[in-house]
Amino acid sequence: MEPNHIFMPLSPNNSMEGRGKDSAALRACPLGPVPVIYYSTLLCLGLPANLLTVLVLSQLVSRRQKSSYIYLLALAAADVLVLLLVVFVDFLLEDFLLAMPFPGLIQKVVQILEFWALHTSVWVAVPLTVDRYVAVCHPLRYPSVSYPARTCRVIATVYVGCLLSAAPYVWWPDLWHDLSGDQISPAWKVSVGRNVSEGLGSKRSMVQYVLVWVHCLTVYAAPCSVFFALNVAIVKRLRSRAQNHSQGRLHLRGLATGRTTGILLAVTSVFAILWAPRTALLLYRLYEPLLEPAVSRSSQLLHLWIDVANMLALLNTGVNFFLYCFISKRFRAVAASALRAFPRWRPPPAPFYAGHTLSASSSPWISPANSQRVRMFVYQYDKHGRPVCISS
Repeated sequence: MEPNHIFMPLSPNNSMEGRGKDSAALRACPLGPVPVIYYSTLLCLGLPANLLTVLVLSQLVSRRQKSSYIYLLALAAADVLVLLLVVFVDFLLEDFLLAMPFPGLIQKVVQILEFWALHTSVWVAVPLTVDRYVAVCHPLRYPSVSYPARTCRVIATVYVGCLLSAAPYVWWPDLWHDLSGDQISPAWKVSVGRNVSEGLGSKRSMVQYVLVWVHCLTVYAAPCSVFFALNVAIVKRLRSRAQNHSQGRLHLRGLATGRTTGILLAVTSVFAILWAPRTALLLYRLYEPLLEPAVSRSSQLLHLWIDVANMLALLNTGVNFFLYCFISKRFRAVAASALRAFPRWRPPPAPFYAGHTLSASSSPWISPANSQRVRMFVYQYDKHGRPVCISS
């Protein structure tokens, strides 16, 4: 991720001044030691929190086999990847510990994996939003549309698709140094360890512009459009159900039914807020003339802004656990029991058995008192996790 914090201009003998020294590394960053402290804290708190989230959701999936829990489990796994690949490998290891760029091939592989983790952590939430939309707006069709086997296939497709879509980002432009290669000093080009050529052609510049725009559209604009459209439909349906309940037209089972939907609204809203500054600054930097940070005040200020924007964006990977605990009482209870049982680890509960049944009366909007007004379907899962209608 850009910008780098430790690449200092080389001396005439091509040796980096102060390589490996923390003071030289921190002088290149307008925030001083704040980024390394922030990212270290985020890694130390976010990684255990996400691992605990994976453990808790694994237990909930084994007990209830809800598709929404499986999506949240995949989201937590993607957040773990972001913390390891972006926060630890890119920011902490490369910028502050090694104080030098990775070799060429390793750098390209790491760059692809970073974009894969970022894209996956965003796009896993898209099928979760669709799942909640179907559950809230079409509750009778939900058991036949969303079930564990299909959910696992969707998640696998998202992971593989994001990996394939991350491959072109091996040509991701260094927005701080090589967007206009003819304005960069030779010493700076060597110090960043990039293959930057003098006078980039129009074709190369077009590829860079396309990559940045595609990244901003696929990571922020497109997912947020889906979140906004489906969340608006969900909120409208919730208000309609609440009005019907207040008028006595439909008996609902109230507050115990919308926890997963509340988690969805919280997760997507936090993502839209935290990622907006980074997306805006990427587009701004794409069209802003390149100025060397060592000379230009405006570039130093922009460096500071992008650092803060990256901090906010990556904070999204560490707050989901606390959102789940704040919204879901069941998640808090399972998390508390997991923490209490951690010193004396016990095996997980027995897996969900195939004979579990699900009926339309288990929909969050249909209570037993109102279930006689709808046609009843009872589903049973086969050994592959697919629903089988056994009565109607």
